[in-house]
Amino acid sequence: MDRQSVYSLSVLPPDYDTTEDTRGQVQAQLEQFLLQFRLDNAFIYRDQIRENVLLKQYYCDVDVGHLISFNEELAHRLVTEPAEIIPLFESALKRCTMRIVYPSQKDIVLPEHQLLLHSNAGEISIRDLDAMTISRLVRVPGIVIGASVLSSKATALHIQCRNCRQTKVLPVAGGFAGVSLPRVCDRQRMPGEDQCPMDPYVVVHEACQFVDQQIIKLQEAPDQVPVGELPRHVLISTDRYLTNRVVPGSRCTITGIFSIYQNKQSKGSNTTSAVAIRTPYLRAVGIHSDVDHTAKGNAIFSEEEEQEFLEMSRRPDLYNVFANCIAPSIYGNQDIKKAIACLLLGGSKKILPDGMKLRGDINVLLLGDPGTAKSQLLKFVEKVAPIAIYTSGKGSSAAGLTASVQRDHTTREFYLEGGAMVLADGGVVCIDEFDKMRDEDRVAIHEAMEQQTISIAKAGITTILNARTSVLAAANPIFGRYDDLKTPGENIDFQTTILSRFDMIFIVKDEHERGRDEKIAKYVMNVHMGGRGQEEQAEAEIPVDKMKRYISYCKSRCAPRLSPEAAEKLSSHFVSIRKQVHAAELEANARSSIPITVRQLEAIVRITESLAKLTLSPVATEQHVDEAIRLFLASTMDAVNMGSSQGSKELNEEVHKLEEELKKRLPIGWSTSLATLKREICDGKGYSEQALNRALVVLQRRDTIAIRGQGSQVYRSGA
Repeated sequence: MDRQSVYSLSVLPPDYDTTEDTRGQVQAQLEQFLLQFRLDNAFIYRDQIRENVLLKQYYCDVDVGHLISFNEELAHRLVTEPAEIIPLFESALKRCTMRIVYPSQKDIVLPEHQLLLHSNAGEISIRDLDAMTISRLVRVPGIVIGASVLSSKATALHIQCRNCRQTKVLPVAGGFAGVSLPRVCDRQRMPGEDQCPMDPYVVVHEACQFVDQQIIKLQEAPDQVPVGELPRHVLISTDRYLTNRVVPGSRCTITGIFSIYQNKQSKGSNTTSAVAIRTPYLRAVGIHSDVDHTAKGNAIFSEEEEQEFLEMSRRPDLYNVFANCIAPSIYGNQDIKKAIACLLLGGSKKILPDGMKLRGDINVLLLGDPGTAKSQLLKFVEKVAPIAIYTSGKGSSAAGLTASVQRDHTTREFYLEGGAMVLADGGVVCIDEFDKMRDEDRVAIHEAMEQQTISIAKAGITTILNARTSVLAAANPIFGRYDDLKTPGENIDFQTTILSRFDMIFIVKDEHERGRDEKIAKYVMNVHMGGRGQEEQAEAEIPVDKMKRYISYCKSRCAPRLSPEAAEKLSSHFVSIRKQVHAAELEANARSSIPITVRQLEAIVRITESLAKLTLSPVATEQHVDEAIRLFLASTMDAVNMGSSQGSKELNEEVHKLEEELKKRLPIGWSTSLATLKREICDGKGYSEQALNRALVVLQRRDTIAIRGQGSQVYRSGA
């Protein structure tokens, strides 16, 4: 201090970016994490690296939560600057592999390792990705709507000057980011040597290094889209071990770096894009498929949950309780609710030795008057089924239900995008207003309902897509309301081809009956006043989430088969049903509009299996068959018999003759009194008064006659 010189001390923090030292420190910390992190005395990442490398798979799946508990600052840096930390992490993985698997071999060359991340941090929806999240780590849930074919992306370009043969290697960043070749050759020249010309470099493809890359299109899940908005989508670039993980229609959560790339101008447009505008995309570092949605036998249930489900399946009244918990805010309709319970569970899918597949999914059609809560039931099923898509008949086209062919903007190739039936693979499609669909659109789902596939031959693409879905459809009869005086054939505007594909057809009528109306009114008022009545009891029994998990559990764990006694009972019953329908057809002298075919026998088999599945029993017994037959009789057979029960055959014939008689008696534009008609027809010609009243009602419905003067005058208004 004696020397009279200026003494200085640095008070600013050191500049981290320039010092190589801190990068080394970070890498050392990451290595330490991989080698030392343990759960219950198990070094999970050491073991994982060893297992994967011995299988020649050079990747490691790291839980971000573990990193947070090990070193919070490091985890924070990983989330905020993933592009910096992930390469360090991957080189740390490589060093750990050297230490764990090849400790004695110093000169071995290992391939690049890949880091996969998963965490249980908060998810960000696609529409919330904004400029603030760029180059940060995000978790985005969604449904895959398109996956490209694998392409090869260079990670290191080997380039050579065509003039002086000098070579160099250019590293290429991941994702969509491109690379531009240097314009001039930078070789050290001798004095007097000529310069190489401009743009001298060419790529030597054989010497470059490539990795697999796949582009995925991720769309918001239909249930997360705000009402009235179109679903948004984002492109995702995956590489190496993340490729071929998902197929269109699978729901997944993607962890990735939110990045941007310079969008190439499309050839046809003459607009020059703004200089600094970039298109966002995600560079995936982890893909987590929601196994709960695609329950393919590997859905994860905790032991407590399994125990709870097993106890639930042993309840003697489970079937009734389960049915009551379906749409508890809707009064009555017990049989329909039981049918929906069967539809949610489905029967057992069978693959025969010759490769033929028999479907296990149950299709149900609700046909009935407006105001009988059909759409509400459909909406509830959409909530409770593990995978469900709700569409309305008028707003659905054939391509929207099956699949459409799109053209890729960059490669100009055609590719398929799955429609509602494909996206709901393994679940339920609810189609409302089924009768308002155009016929050619309805035909598109014939194949999906029976063969459970959708075959496509469009734009040079011939392929078959899976559509293993149940269909729950709701429709109105032709006249808006069900007309009791007509046969089902005159009420139902569907072809037999589609009707035979439905396992259960319910005709829901709005009966006018004082006691029932009072009950419904009371029930509805309770619901509207927030009364806790039955809804809360049902909620307390089985909440919707638990129901959803239980359905997934039953579907993944159980595939019942019929016992020999049950099979015998079923087949004999089917024969008697066919006989009954045949007799009814002979009597009415017309084919039944709702066919009873072998498909209906298979339908009863499926319903039996689904009832056994509900109680997790591996064999369907005679009790299950009895209930299945009861359901079938209450639904489809009830609909078949509806027309024949409208009075006897003689009465129908009498009414028919009377219609002709009345048309002759009353020319167009004439009127007569009702009393005169009764006197002439009932007393004079011997027809019954019941037949006359019925004939008048039928003619009035057809607008042939009009009743005037408070029911005393009959006026012939039309043909």
